[in-house]
Amino acid sequence: MAVQKDLDELYTVLDKIFRYSLGDKGAYSCARFDGDYSLSIEEAQIKKHQFIVDWCNIKEGTKVLDMGCGWGAFIDYINKIGAITYGVVLAKGQSDACIKNGLNVRHMDSKDITVDTFGKFDVVTAMGSPEHLCSVEEYKAGKQEEIYETYMKQVADLLPVGGRFYCQTMVFGPNMVKFEDIRFNQTNIYKKEFTDEELVDIICQVFPGSWLPYGSEGLIKPASKYFKVISIDSGRLDYMETIVRWTAKFLKFNLKKHLYYASLSPRYIMSKSFRDFLRRWNTGANTMLFQKEIFEHYRIVFEKVND
Repeated sequence: MAVQKDLDELYTVLDKIFRYSLGDKGAYSCARFDGDYSLSIEEAQIKKHQFIVDWCNIKEGTKVLDMGCGWGAFIDYINKIGAITYGVVLAKGQSDACIKNGLNVRHMDSKDITVDTFGKFDVVTAMGSPEHLCSVEEYKAGKQEEIYETYMKQVADLLPVGGRFYCQTMVFGPNMVKFEDIRFNQTNIYKKEFTDEELVDIICQVFPGSWLPYGSEGLIKPASKYFKVISIDSGRLDYMETIVRWTAKFLKFNLKKHLYYASLSPRYIMSKSFRDFLRRWNTGANTMLFQKEIFEHYRIVFEKVND
């Protein structure tokens, strides 16, 4: 599983850039366009949030836990309809921003949540965070299925029968490369073209400590003891569009943001690891993996059927 150091490499170091680009409580998980690309990224994020509200029956007084809540966009959205909200996030920059903005968010590892932490919930949500549950090393040791079974049991323990769990995550798609063909940490990131295996390696370096589930079954099978699937759909095309919109936001001029970019110049000059990180981030590997269907993305609504 990705640990705090892994997540801080991205979400804390570049925290201000994200917030200057997407807003102080900006949503940094796949939006929901459903083919209507006339929507702005903000409208598509609201559409996603309302989809969750509708399918999870969230209303005034509903107690909701958002695991891996990012900068608190969904919590902020459902606060406005009177839900009782709790958020947990491991990246320190994100938790600090949430707390500063008055959101009920705790800085902690989501795997440590039990019924004793906050009590039970009517609804649990996880948008993007399930991508970080299993590491490459844990997969290689044959632990991935056990990790996701433990995770689904954890979520089930937090819900009553009939409670709902919204899970949104990238997974490996039908064209995923063979694990044994990937040469981890050996890709020359400064060349112009990459093999499929190298693209996977680049993403593993951008998100250290993370290895995705294989297809929707990588989530549904470990959940089947406790949950039934109420709704499932692919967000692959939506994710590709979301990345395009985010990139435009990151590049759009904002004085504070560009002053912050400038403040990173000494680090860029002095630190090869920082230059390499930014190069990996700018290769476009994520988009290419979605285009090639090496990556997929699913949005699943589960309902708890038994303890």
